[in-house]
Amino acid sequence: MRVFSRHAVRALFLHRQHLGRPRAHGLTPHRLTRFVEDVGGIQMDSINVVERAHYLTVWSRFGPYERARLDRLVYRRRLFLEYWAHAACLVPASMLPWWKRAMLDYRVRHTGWSGWLRKNTRLLATVTDLIRAGGPMGHAELEGRRPPRGRSGWWDWRPVQHALHYLWMTGVLTIHSRRHFQKRFDLLERVLPATAGGEAVSAEAFLRWHIERSLHAMGAAIELDLTHYLTYPRGATSPRRAALRAMIAEGLVTEIAVEGSTARWLALTRDLPALGRAGRLPAASHGTTLLAPFDSLLWYRDRVSRVFGFDYRIEVYTPGPKRVHGYYTLPILHDG
Repeated sequence: MRVFSRHAVRALFLHRQHLGRPRAHGLTPHRLTRFVEDVGGIQMDSINVVERAHYLTVWSRFGPYERARLDRLVYRRRLFLEYWAHAACLVPASMLPWWKRAMLDYRVRHTGWSGWLRKNTRLLATVTDLIRAGGPMGHAELEGRRPPRGRSGWWDWRPVQHALHYLWMTGVLTIHSRRHFQKRFDLLERVLPATAGGEAVSAEAFLRWHIERSLHAMGAAIELDLTHYLTYPRGATSPRRAALRAMIAEGLVTEIAVEGSTARWLALTRDLPALGRAGRLPAASHGTTLLAPFDSLLWYRDRVSRVFGFDYRIEVYTPGPKRVHGYYTLPILHDG
C-alpha cells in the first residue's frame, strides 16, 4: 500500500479547490466552469453579511470581479443551474444528465411527501400550467394569479411554496433567475432545452459518478468524507458501498495510507501521480485569501480538522454565549 504525507493530501485538496494560488488569475467563463466542475458546486445561502456565499467563494479564487458578470454566466449563458449538491448549489449544466437521476429518484425516495402529494395534485398541475403559460415566476407573481377562491384554501402561500420546491427538486422546474435573491422559476425544458431532454443515467452510474466526483474534488479522502462532501442525495448506504467496492476491485479507486493516520484512505487511481507530485511541493499553496463559511473547502469540517488541524464551526448557528469569534467569521487561508 502506498503511503503519502499529510502535506500531499493538503496540497492536492487545495489544488482541486483552485486554491493553489488564490486570486492569482482573473475570472473567465472557462476558469469558472473548470472550477465548478472540479469542486462539484458553489454553495448558495440566504445569509448576506459580508457578501452572499457564492459571490465570496468565487472571489476567494479569482479576486475582484463584477457580480453582474457572474449572474450573466449563470442566468443568461446558462453555464450553471441551481440544484441540491452539498446544499443548494450552482452546479455545472454539463452535469445535468447525472443530476437528472437524482431528480427522478426524488419522486420515489422522499416518501414523506406522499400525503401532501395526494392532497395537492391539482395544485402541482396548476402551478406548472401557470408557469408554462406565463413564463418565469416567483412566489409573489404566482400569488398574484390566485384563482378566485378567496384568501384561504388550497392556494395558500405555503402550499404554493411547497409545490415550487417539489417541482424544482423533481426537475419539472428550475430556477430561471433571481430578483433581490428571490427565486423565479421556469420549466427546465425551456431554460436548458439542449440538455434537459436527454436521458438520465442509471442509478448505478450515478452512484459511481458521485463517488468519482467527490474523490476528484478532495484528492484523497476517508470513506466518511465521501458522504459529507456532496451530501445529496442522502441514504442509499448499501448501494453506495457496493459501488465503491466495485470501483476498488476494478482498479478505479485505490486504498492508500496517510502518515500519522490509522484510517483507510482512498484516492482515484489516476490521481496517485498527482498526490506524489503534491508531496514534493515546498508549500501546499501560495497566497492569502478569505473563505466564506460555506466554501466547498470547508463543507465537511471534521475533514478540515483532520487535514489542516483547523477547528472551525459556523457560529451563525451557535448560541451567542458559545461563540468564539463572532456571528459571521471568514477563515483566512495563508500559504496552505
